[in-house]
Amino acid sequence: MIEKLNIIQQRFNELSDLIIQPDIISDQKKYVKISREYKELKEIVDKKIEYELLLSNVNEANEIIKKESDNEMIELANSELEINKQKISVIEDKLKLMLIPKDPDDSKNVVMELRAGTGGDEASIFAGDLFRMYSKYSEKKGWKLNLVDLNEGTAGGFKEIIFEINGQNVYGTLKYESGVHRVQRVPQTETQGRVHTSAATVMVLPEAEEFDVELNMQEVRIERTTSTGPGGQSVNTTYSAIKLHHEPTGIIVSCQDQKSQHKNLEKALKVLRTRLYELELNKKLQEDSVKRNLMVSSGDRSAKIRTYNYPQGRVTDHRINLTLYDLQNIINGDVDKLIDELKIAQNTELMKKENESF
Repeated sequence: MIEKLNIIQQRFNELSDLIIQPDIISDQKKYVKISREYKELKEIVDKKIEYELLLSNVNEANEIIKKESDNEMIELANSELEINKQKISVIEDKLKLMLIPKDPDDSKNVVMELRAGTGGDEASIFAGDLFRMYSKYSEKKGWKLNLVDLNEGTAGGFKEIIFEINGQNVYGTLKYESGVHRVQRVPQTETQGRVHTSAATVMVLPEAEEFDVELNMQEVRIERTTSTGPGGQSVNTTYSAIKLHHEPTGIIVSCQDQKSQHKNLEKALKVLRTRLYELELNKKLQEDSVKRNLMVSSGDRSAKIRTYNYPQGRVTDHRINLTLYDLQNIINGDVDKLIDELKIAQNTELMKKENESF
């Protein structure tokens, strides 16, 4: 572990020199990349300094015990030795966790897409429930949620809703939500009181920044239309809605949330970049056998990850076989209790792999 920490210290020193170079500062892409790496490594380097100080204290205490003849001094040194050894054990566990390779996308904002699956109107209502859950969760985390586009269900909820969430470490937290979510309950339209199973798909994509994806606007056809649905007097009168057609991939992105055509275009381009970034990301994940074998789904749209059972008041995450009888609080935005357990399971798995290399 010391060897790995020394390599990180060396890289941190290099970044400290690079980050103040004029040619780096003038290149936004390089500067942002280096700044992120600098910030991540600084946390490890600060912990390394703390760790080295504790090791030094242990050596000093051992020297006193070895050379000192005064019983009181020896007793004091033994006490200090025990305290520092306990602190070292704690800090070593923290360092091992910090040395696990991080996903470079974890610090990014996200674009989320919720789509009703099997279950007709009930699936749309469930997609609406999930949107409300993530809205409340974002509010609790101090994140900002912005709508991009939506298609309402005939009986409530959404057939599809796309939104972005901005904040600290959003993708690193919400990436565990990608997959198929199932609900088991008696639909409002059910007269016999029978429990039905419906589903909705959740996609969580790391938001692509402008310099992440080279977007050739000559390959993008822009369609301007009037907005539909709720939105006030300007609806159906001004050509503010935007639909983008990316010719090489066939990707289509719509945005009509804003009254301003310019703002809708800006949001739609952001989503298009994110979709293109997702294509590259999935290629990379398929090539990375380590990531492919991990517990957390990397956005597999067909993977059933969670069931919300209303009659029993339980939520089950199938990836880690976790069942919590706290459905009402979870659906009201208390998602941390699930995500924290997923993070622990993921980190435990990663630490096993890392420990093999120590």
